Amino acid sequence: MRERSLAVPRPSVRSLTAAVDLVLLTPREGSLAVLLLKAADPRARDRWLLPWDAPRLEEPPDQAAMRLSRGVLGSPPAALEQIAAFGDGRRHPGEAQLSVSFVGLVPHGPAEQVTDGAVWVDIDQLPLMAPRHRVIVEAAVDVVRKRIDQSPLAFRLLPPSFTLSELQSIYELLLGRSLHKASFRRALQAAFLVEPTDEWRSEGRGRPAQLYRYAPRRRRGSRRGVRFDLITSD
Repeated sequence: MRERSLAVPRPSVRSLTAAVDLVLLTPREGSLAVLLLKAADPRARDRWLLPWDAPRLEEPPDQAAMRLSRGVLGSPPAALEQIAAFGDGRRHPGEAQLSVSFVGLVPHGPAEQVTDGAVWVDIDQLPLMAPRHRVIVEAAVDVVRKRIDQSPLAFRLLPPSFTLSELQSIYELLLGRSLHKASFRRALQAAFLVEPTDEWRSEGRGRPAQLYRYAPRRRRGSRRGVRFDLITSD
């Protein structure tokens, strides 16, 4: 009589597919915009996509994100950071079960050099796109807004020399809210983030504006940083 095996049969498991999804953000026409790609096939279910791809053999996710950035911009972004991994049931345009997502910031100049088929779209006017990609965009914007007082993200979108008005405009775009001018400048001074240069720039009528540069000084003691996102306008 043949012995009965006590081994428990394994359930069938689908192969896990992973994708790297990239959110590139830039200031554009007074708003924060995200780079989207138009699907090559007009019959595709998702007409608009984030830049994405499966990692190549032995390619770390951050290198895949940088490869995607260079492919659509021709150059690396000014900042690139991993957001999170998404393994929920929301549909991905490539049917990937797992998404490792990144956010990158792109200054104005490189933003004008995007590849054919890529467009900048206001984050508040997103077109129809795969549910997971929409969630990834929302998560990327949320990460930037939470980190803006802890990391010099705003300065990555400016030239080396800038006016305080230009800096405030970038902060307002990234935060998605207006800031009180006097309070913002007091916060900059308290946080030791910028220093004046000897250069001035004319901004239309009135006195020329002094140019500044990013030059944080080490704070003394254990004083906490200034929360820019709490300095709202009246």
